[in-house]
Amino acid sequence: MSLRRSDDPLDTYVIRIFLLLITERCVSRTALRMNQSQPAVSAALKRLRDILGDPLLVREKGGMVPTERALALMSHAKGALAEIDLMTDSPESFEPHSTRHEFRIGAPDYLAPVFVASVAERFRRDAPHARLSLLALGPNFDFERSLAEGDLDVVIGNWPEPPNRMHLSMLLEDEIVCLVGASHPLAKKGMSTEDYMRAAHVVPMPYSISQRGVIDGVLASMRINRDERLVVQSFTAAPYLLQNTDLVFTTTRHFAQFYANLLALVIIPSPIAFPPMRFYQLWHERNHHSTGHRWLRRLLSDCGRRVVSPKA
Repeated sequence: MSLRRSDDPLDTYVIRIFLLLITERCVSRTALRMNQSQPAVSAALKRLRDILGDPLLVREKGGMVPTERALALMSHAKGALAEIDLMTDSPESFEPHSTRHEFRIGAPDYLAPVFVASVAERFRRDAPHARLSLLALGPNFDFERSLAEGDLDVVIGNWPEPPNRMHLSMLLEDEIVCLVGASHPLAKKGMSTEDYMRAAHVVPMPYSISQRGVIDGVLASMRINRDERLVVQSFTAAPYLLQNTDLVFTTTRHFAQFYANLLALVIIPSPIAFPPMRFYQLWHERNHHSTGHRWLRRLLSDCGRRVVSPKA
């Protein structure tokens, strides 16, 4: 690839390199993501610096950091790339078995493991050369912006009031139950509302600042303040903390069942009348008519139906 500046120096290759470099802040990781050699990515960075008249990435004590101009250019680069992708996305061109496209899904870490495993199995079978990235949502993650700018293809969520600016379809719904250690005093006799209110609970940190979860929303509406004795950053850590303790974890049945099969845990019905936990997929208008995106959404929907009806 020539490094000489032309009248039209930017192409999709260098734009993608630019976005990954600023995101990863590392030439070697960018090379790995792009399936390129490090010298090729270094050459592209040199070309970008020449074109844009800015170092873009500078070395600090903790590693490489983007310059102010690089950060300012990111939204423009994302927008330009999104428009190019829309222009070149031919409805007839997508073939799952041969595509090398990367699909990016944002999701909370309390999705039923059986659902995630089903998605991985189908994805590897139907699109063996494609790449799937599962990104964890957090309280500071602006998923609406990520969908709009093309950083994510789909977000899986369960907010009671999903944003109405996005397209939405249901994936699955699940019963809310309580998970306790096998030696817990309530493991055999069950739990009353009074037991629930007196119990010590392990709870996860919220993964959205703007949206209250289903469980917290119902408890607040009933004016029930549970004793949140242990707060964890990850849902997947909570089941391991239940063994040999008096802690209670409120979660979905499919999530609880996976860990009850793995650890010395017991599922007991929730004494609180929680509505079913509904999971859905959200996507932006920019992807709505994309053939590849429709294939991904259909795959997720099929896997959601299999969780609910395993023989489907």
